[in-house]
Amino acid sequence: MRERLEQLLATAVEAAHAAARIHREASDRGGGRWVDVKTASSDFVSDVDMAAQEAAMEVIAARHPAHAILAEEEGGGREGAPANRHLWLVDPLDGTTNFLHGHPYYAASVAVWDGEGPLAAAVEAQALGKVWTAARGGGAHENGERIRVSPTGRIERFLLGTGFPFKAHALLPAYLGELDRALRRTAGVRRTGAAAIDLAYVASGILDGFWESRLAPWDYGAGILLVTEAGGVAERVGGGPVGLEAGSVMAANSAKALAGLRRVLGGE
Repeated sequence: MRERLEQLLATAVEAAHAAARIHREASDRGGGRWVDVKTASSDFVSDVDMAAQEAAMEVIAARHPAHAILAEEEGGGREGAPANRHLWLVDPLDGTTNFLHGHPYYAASVAVWDGEGPLAAAVEAQALGKVWTAARGGGAHENGERIRVSPTGRIERFLLGTGFPFKAHALLPAYLGELDRALRRTAGVRRTGAAAIDLAYVASGILDGFWESRLAPWDYGAGILLVTEAGGVAERVGGGPVGLEAGSVMAANSAKALAGLRRVLGGE
């Protein structure tokens, strides 16, 4: 099993690196050649997203032809063998808006899940010079060095990450209430615009916790494993495990802190 996990992790790392290579090449030539709007005025897809997705999927398909793939952009699905329960989650460019504006907080995120959850994951933020990796039972790492969640215990000292529900405006009123309460009862809130990086920051102890009202599985597929392998916990905001259905995500450095954060967001 350990050898198999190492193979899966190597694929995740290489696939994320292939996508990040596209990011770097596009950045060197001045960004994307075309941009289109998807679901909202701030929800973009570019030629860089599509090229990065193709590069990552090629790596996965070559190494694991029987595995299924679910990727963010159109055409990013591939059915696996019926008996194979492995599903790859690919976000080829998490933080497209950041990338298009020259903001360095963007990344490629690749993970593989089975029926029990995430198995292996890699997030590469080439503009930051960071590669975060994790394998089930093997810990989480940043640029090859083991990382752990923060030791912060008191919620009022927490630095939180968050994401705005810019694709689901109906969630804004409830979210703005959560943001108001979090700002009043913690040390502060930050928003990078890339959930994969936010969750990696929780894993590495830069952030003490994180929440977002709605994310797709490719948004958090890798980050969830980074957090849990670094000693943290992740659940839905309303409670329960994070699965492969789109929904809320909340993470913190301990189960106790997660419960405290849930109380803060709920106004208790």
